[in-house]
Amino acid sequence: MKLFLKGDRCFSDKCSFDRRGYPPGQHGQRRMKHSDYGIQLREKQKVRRIYGIGEKQFRLIFARADAEKGITGEILLSLLERRLDNVVFRLGFTSSRTQGRHFVRHNHFTVNGKKVNIPSYLIKGGDVIELKEKSKKVQVITDSLDTVVRRGVPQWLELDKDGFKGVVKGIPAREDITMPIQEQLIVELYSK
Repeated sequence: MKLFLKGDRCFSDKCSFDRRGYPPGQHGQRRMKHSDYGIQLREKQKVRRIYGIGEKQFRLIFARADAEKGITGEILLSLLERRLDNVVFRLGFTSSRTQGRHFVRHNHFTVNGKKVNIPSYLIKGGDVIELKEKSKKVQVITDSLDTVVRRGVPQWLELDKDGFKGVVKGIPAREDITMPIQEQLIVELYSK
């Protein structure tokens, strides 16, 4: 799966990932058979890399999801989607989750009128995420808001582009998360 490939080349026919379906190097064309553990581990690492989270933090989020009532995998994805750095990215204020984390750490956003600079802050339904007045002039943020039409805003979020704010309409369900993630493999990995 293409994770964090940069440049326009990866969206054309010249992308090495599409042209060559095997790893680079002398032994890349060897047929490898992955074990169940290997498949589960790769899925967990993929989700960690998508959301930009370290192993310890991911384990804590999984423990929290496991403690709640309901389907653990869906709760895990919901907790990951509700992180402030991810919500800022989903609303289109930034072009990546890493950039969202950076802007949150540097006090560019408020949640319900209060300063929040913790990227792992969990957003609740009805919260209002707003860009601070000084940050409305930052060129990177205005450029990202211009390209949000191409990426789209999820149904559980509402964006007021002119007011530089977003409202959380509700908690994201599994249907709202369109990324190709098999959360059941992660649950199986941690339940060993």
